[in-house]
Amino acid sequence: MDDNRITRRKLRRKKRNKWILFSVLLIFLSMATYVTYEYMAGKNAAMEDVGNDEKSEKSKQYEEEFKGVDDGLKKTNVLLLGSDSRGEENARSDTIMIGQYDPEKGTAKLVSIMRDSYVDIPGHGYKKINAAFGFGGPELLRKTIKRNFGIDLEYYAIVDFQGFVKIVNTIAPDGVEINVEKHMSRHIGVTLEPGRQTLNGKELLGYARYRYSDSDFERVERQQKVMRKLKDKVISFSGVLKLPRLVGTLQPYIKTNMDTGKIISLGKDFLLNPVDEIETLRIPVREKAWDAHHEGVGDVLEFNESEMRGIMQEFLNENTDT
Repeated sequence: MDDNRITRRKLRRKKRNKWILFSVLLIFLSMATYVTYEYMAGKNAAMEDVGNDEKSEKSKQYEEEFKGVDDGLKKTNVLLLGSDSRGEENARSDTIMIGQYDPEKGTAKLVSIMRDSYVDIPGHGYKKINAAFGFGGPELLRKTIKRNFGIDLEYYAIVDFQGFVKIVNTIAPDGVEINVEKHMSRHIGVTLEPGRQTLNGKELLGYARYRYSDSDFERVERQQKVMRKLKDKVISFSGVLKLPRLVGTLQPYIKTNMDTGKIISLGKDFLLNPVDEIETLRIPVREKAWDAHHEGVGDVLEFNESEMRGIMQEFLNENTDT
């Protein structure tokens, strides 16, 4: 009798374990189906607007040429570029940033490199750093940052102006609240008046781009301010369940060597372990730079190279003996 009871117990346990395994598999299958559906729904909707599902030859070239390097510190370093191509074959990068995310510590850092920084571009000599993108795309810019600042970059992401507008309107369909410091209208396609207000994608782009009546330092400050605001919107973007559709929607507007799985993985970590504040740095540091002029190059920002290299490495927790 006891043996029969034990046998029945074992059979019930096996049956229960099978149902548990089946339930787990069903949940994972449902999740995979949901993620795929949401991702494709977002991407297809965006592609109707973009009108072409194929990567451009230039995008393919960038991916093939880019030789990203892991920094070995378990952090993700991304070269973030804003480009105003306007159909030009060799457009310069209007915005140059390094975004760093440390999933273990849940920290994020953002370095803005002034586009007029006078640096040594491999194969081209000393020029403004934004010329590197025109000469050789993100790979030459990666090499330039490595040579001048000793920073390794694993990934790149390029967003043109139109893409930025679409991304903002996707992340923040109700707009982004910004305190506009002054009247802004010249060469930005919109007119902004002073005061706290909610800006849509086109208006936020104009706010970030405006650089008349103040220096490029103020412009970079506004760009970093915009990035912090967008970070807050992403974190509040209805959580992890919206992430696959968000990635699908944004993908057509971003040229990057990151695969979809990596983007979703980073996005998941970012949403599950939200960053309280993005630490920012501007290179060169304003107090340690000076204006100069070079024939054939124009007005530039010069600085002590070894000093600025050390400042950037210390900020990103790199080894100073790189």
